[in-house]
Amino acid sequence: MTADRSNTSRWAHVAERLPVHLEDLSGPAAGTVELPLHLTWSGLRSFDIGDEKLLLGLYRIVLTNGLRDDLIGYLNAELLVRHWPRLRIAVGKPVRTCWEQRFPELVAAVAA
Repeated sequence: MTADRSNTSRWAHVAERLPVHLEDLSGPAAGTVELPLHLTWSGLRSFDIGDEKLLLGLYRIVLTNGLRDDLIGYLNAELLVRHWPRLRIAVGKPVRTCWEQRFPELVAAVAA
């Protein structure tokens, strides 16, 4: 017999990682960020935030693999909102859905 999971979101593990407020994202807005091995175990680890391609790669990695402390420490709320229209495509449906349900300002950024 299977457990009834109708009240449990299949993406609860993603939602549990989210910050309480978007403003909690206090990551750098400029400079270079070096991610730890638990986020980038192979490939590029250093990202120049001034380079949009590298910024999008950094944010995709952190949004997809990061724990709450990673999200808060590496993501910047203003940059996330500004780049959300492109990021939302790169992160996949579970991440996109959870972030947009929690933070309506991201949905507004897409509509703008």
